[in-house]
Amino acid sequence: MKMTGKMKTYAAAVSALVMLLCGCAGGAQPPAASSAASGDLLAEIQARGSIVVAMEGTWAPWTYHDENDTLVGFDVEVAQGIAQRLGVEAEFVEGEWDGLLAGLEAGRYDIMVNGVDVTPERSEKYDFSTPYAYNRTAVIVRAEDDRIQSMEDLEGMETANTISSTYAEVAERYGANVTGVDDLNQTMELLLSGRIDATLNAEVTFYDYLAAHPEAAIKIAVIDPDTTSVAIPVRKEEATASLLTAINEALADMAASGELKAISEKYFGTDITSAQ
Repeated sequence: MKMTGKMKTYAAAVSALVMLLCGCAGGAQPPAASSAASGDLLAEIQARGSIVVAMEGTWAPWTYHDENDTLVGFDVEVAQGIAQRLGVEAEFVEGEWDGLLAGLEAGRYDIMVNGVDVTPERSEKYDFSTPYAYNRTAVIVRAEDDRIQSMEDLEGMETANTISSTYAEVAERYGANVTGVDDLNQTMELLLSGRIDATLNAEVTFYDYLAAHPEAAIKIAVIDPDTTSVAIPVRKEEATASLLTAINEALADMAASGELKAISEKYFGTDITSAQ
């Protein structure tokens, strides 16, 4: 049937309306993680069928790419275990550490699973899950350097870490001058070249790095006596309450079944999921 001018105009209007309602006009797509307009972020996640998880993807063995460029790691499998128990898929978004918490706060991600230590400052801005791992912070130096024998010896030393990380905060608390970096590999390059005196990181991360780089002339100078708790931050708002409850239930189930311990032993060679 040949369309008249009025029919063509009507058809074009209907088409435009359909595109607008579908959110596909101009190729625009809705953000993966919304601001929980429904008032319940868990319900939104389950409706969309995926939970958006922020992580670095460059911090072995927590979250990194293997020889096939597949995203793997302790935190990757923890997030997948949580997603499975929520009945959704884990959708990973990678980025530099300094922008991950800000992206979470802005609603670009639903959760962040990236070895996040719980600190009083962070607890003011985010709600945290129950801890699922525990960290010991190591001061890493070149193998021939014996200047640092205690945490207090960091006073006046040059260190490097991602600026908003707990490790940078600890170094600054003991009087070190912290240089901001993007990731662990850049940090180690600075250390091995002698441009910094030390770097702070998780003890298990040191051993993982040394296993992958046995030629690296580095050692642990001292261990921070304070053990930190690792948990999952969510936005501090009413809409996240049910999600936080569901995450805690998932972590409890993973711990009770032994899955959490098994994942830890797979990537760290030891169980870091127990405070003991």
